[in-house]
Amino acid sequence: MSLSRLKGWLFPAATHSFYDRQLVVLALSLVVIGLIMVASASIPEGIALQNDPMMFVKRHGVFVIAALVMGAIVLMLPISFWQENSGRFLLLAIVLLIAVLIVGRSVNGAVRWIGVGPINIQPAEFAKFALFAYLASYLVRRQQEVQETLKGFFKPLIVLFVLATLLLAQPDLGSVVVMMVTTVGLLFLAGAKIGQFIAILITGVSAVILLIVVEPYRMRRVTSFLDPWQDPFGSGYQLTQSLMAFGRGGWFGQGLGNSVQKLEYLPEAHTDFVFAILAEETGFFGVMVVLGLLLWLAMKALWIGKKTLQHDQLYSGYLAMAIGIWFSFQTAVNIGAAAGILPTKGLTLPLVSYGGSSLLMMALAVGILVRIDYEFRRDTCQAREVKHER
Repeated sequence: MSLSRLKGWLFPAATHSFYDRQLVVLALSLVVIGLIMVASASIPEGIALQNDPMMFVKRHGVFVIAALVMGAIVLMLPISFWQENSGRFLLLAIVLLIAVLIVGRSVNGAVRWIGVGPINIQPAEFAKFALFAYLASYLVRRQQEVQETLKGFFKPLIVLFVLATLLLAQPDLGSVVVMMVTTVGLLFLAGAKIGQFIAILITGVSAVILLIVVEPYRMRRVTSFLDPWQDPFGSGYQLTQSLMAFGRGGWFGQGLGNSVQKLEYLPEAHTDFVFAILAEETGFFGVMVVLGLLLWLAMKALWIGKKTLQHDQLYSGYLAMAIGIWFSFQTAVNIGAAAGILPTKGLTLPLVSYGGSSLLMMALAVGILVRIDYEFRRDTCQAREVKHER
């Protein structure tokens, strides 16, 4: 196959393919990079826990296979399925968030996981998707009400408040912030009045500041973020080790497998701080490649949302926009925390970090994006054919 034909197959024009191959290639590329980095970053932890250097790699490999199966199943479901069942998904998310407070496992002082044998399920990841699927459905049904009345604007915020309350009980402020930003973004796209938009932003920011101030551990995270070197062996330890990893990376890194910080110096090296290990081993070049792929993926989601909204496929458009905002903001928070730009929030890097719940939900989201694009191409192609016949 020639280079031009390969390029045409991977990156086809919209009229030449039934689905967006760019989107699939981007997602698979990030999953492969994630598997490689988890393999590199988790070896010391695996040896320390069970004397098995491949312990986390095996688990992550199973998660990757499950995510691919999840994506394949989602591709077969019409978008109307998610719209019709959005209320049920939201109810299931609430039930799971309540269940995790009753029977959940505590890890590092947080009760965020429900144990199912050797597997830990994190309901917060599903709750994000359930909220966004419900909000997209609500905006289709109540768009005029959202634009014209205060009641229509605040109804989805009540749903957000319920989920936020359950998440903060775990506690999980990071997921709450992601949900809040995505919700406000969708309401803005739906045409909410700018005064209401500004009011909810001020309220949301004030609430986050209050939640930080009233919890000593959150306050320690903020103060250590502002000056981690003030207490480099205490509250600032994780961030200083992460910054050392970035510093050692240089332009082209130390080489795969040659990280020093992953040798039990940097906690959570294969989960929340996998980007720091990537920076140390692949350098500025590797960081820019991964950032470019993640940005491209988020922009593809937003572009798919924009074109479907323009063709009055409202539910598909709002859901795609929600996924785009979700991906981009969670990426920004994860990388910002690893680089010392933002306080640590415990959010995974989409499609890259170790974690079955996160990877499965990200695969589900990508599968939905591909399906949205497929249905858009199918419908617009049929419309052109009917117009041509006439």
